[in-house]
Amino acid sequence: MSAQSKHDRNRETVLKYAPPWMREPQDGDEAPPIQPTERVRSAPQPVAAVDYDEEPFSGDLAIQQLRKRRSLAPEPVPEPSFQRAEPPRGGMFVRLGLVAVAVAVAFALVALMSSNGIGGLWAKLTSHTATSGELGASPAAGIEVASAASSPAIASNASTMAPPPAVAAAALSPSTPAAPPPQNVAPATDVAVQAAAPASPPAPIPSMPPVRGVTQTEIKFGMSAPFSGPAKELGRQMKLGIEAAFDRANDAGGINGRQLRLDTVDDGYEPARTGEAMKRLYDKDQVFGIIGNVGTPTAAVAVPFALDRKMLFFGAFSGSNLLRRDPPDRYVFNYRASYAEETSAVVRYLVKVRGLKPDEIAVFAQQDAYGDSGFEGVAKAIRQLRDGDGVSVLRMNYKRNTIDVDEAVKQLRGHKNIKAVVMVATYRAAAKFIEKTRPSNPAMIYTNVSFVGSTELADELMLLGPKYANGVIVTQVVPAVAGHSTTILEYKSAMQKYFPGEAASYVSLEGYVTANVLIDGLKRVGPQVDTERLVDALESLQKVDLGLGTPITYGRDEHQASHKVWGTQLDAQGHYQEIDLQ
Repeated sequence: MSAQSKHDRNRETVLKYAPPWMREPQDGDEAPPIQPTERVRSAPQPVAAVDYDEEPFSGDLAIQQLRKRRSLAPEPVPEPSFQRAEPPRGGMFVRLGLVAVAVAVAFALVALMSSNGIGGLWAKLTSHTATSGELGASPAAGIEVASAASSPAIASNASTMAPPPAVAAAALSPSTPAAPPPQNVAPATDVAVQAAAPASPPAPIPSMPPVRGVTQTEIKFGMSAPFSGPAKELGRQMKLGIEAAFDRANDAGGINGRQLRLDTVDDGYEPARTGEAMKRLYDKDQVFGIIGNVGTPTAAVAVPFALDRKMLFFGAFSGSNLLRRDPPDRYVFNYRASYAEETSAVVRYLVKVRGLKPDEIAVFAQQDAYGDSGFEGVAKAIRQLRDGDGVSVLRMNYKRNTIDVDEAVKQLRGHKNIKAVVMVATYRAAAKFIEKTRPSNPAMIYTNVSFVGSTELADELMLLGPKYANGVIVTQVVPAVAGHSTTILEYKSAMQKYFPGEAASYVSLEGYVTANVLIDGLKRVGPQVDTERLVDALESLQKVDLGLGTPITYGRDEHQASHKVWGTQLDAQGHYQEIDLQ
């Protein structure tokens, strides 16, 4: 094919498919106007020619116009290069302000922790969040807690992000282990809500409510007794016996791991001082219970005090009936036999064994509730011996805490038929009465109830001389201290170990036995000790053998452990010998 023909064919093809306005006008036709087109704003680019064929359409108007139109096609606009934004004016001042605020918050936290400790800070945080409401509370409260929790981190490094508030709060809690930091930081609103919710405290360990005088390491008892005045040896000896038993139990491991402790207060054997002594033991010393109080007139004050507070009143050194109600007071327990039982035993001994007539027996008694209890026991025993017939019993009195016995001596001299005197007195007053009546009545039989203080009485009489001591009878509520039973040997060993140099005595032996009865009850309670459990445990003691020669028994209707009365009589050397009272 010739070049001319090929050129013509291409031309025809272009004219055929080209837009009308690009075609070459024919003869007689009006040339169509060129339609305007939208130009796309772009960066200026060099124009590159577009070839559609191997040979250019030289001299061809249509082809030239097409090429020109193609060269004007829009090119893609390149993205502008990224440039770092310059910090706004004053940015440095803003940063310094934030650091100053953070430092101020950090100083406030340090001051708070130094005054209240970590625990106090945690308590403040949790109390604040608690008052802010539930999780749906005001976000401002959560944000405030979050700022307080994270401020130490900001103060230490202002350019480092602080840990989430929940993590910071958990780190401040003394009982919550530190949690690892989260992998992804939560949004600000979630962080605020999380900080507003307090960390869950650990589950509490089940435990008994606090019990007065009982801790994890000890059980504390109190004792109001005379540690000064004429009857001070009664209080001192009773205390020695109780402490010897407590120390022996403590050395063996205590009561379920708890040590026994005794706090004492001196009441001088005066009821007027007893109320204050009991109040001190209860309010200041916070004792669990009372053990070994000395005396009947003081018990008249101490027992109501203990009952009003449902506090245990155990093993008083008294045989008075006010401690032995029928039915018994729930919180009052006795170890010893009563004065009525002691005086009844000695009256029967005088009548049945020594052959005296009931009207030949008189009473020398303290002028108070103690003397009244003893006198009533003698009068009751004499009435029983006379088949209920009333008989006048001579009573000679002296005042408590004195040795003024002159009036009683005058009364005795006026009754020549009296052959025996039952004394309901303390050791010094009893010794003084014997001293002043023995010379004129050498055959007189003198008896005393156990409260007199047997060892102390023997010492007082031996200072006067053997004739004053010889033949004096004392009823006892414990076995003879000169015996060799297991209990007596254990008592003597404990006294020698814990109180070396102290001689064995009937009063300290009673304190030792009384404390051991209480210890047996405490062991039955178990680790959770309170007054009600102890009372129930004591009431369950049935025929317990403590080596006394008589079983120990309590019950709901029986709060006196022993009813046994032993008889002893002083010889010329001041030693007590056992006698049979029947």
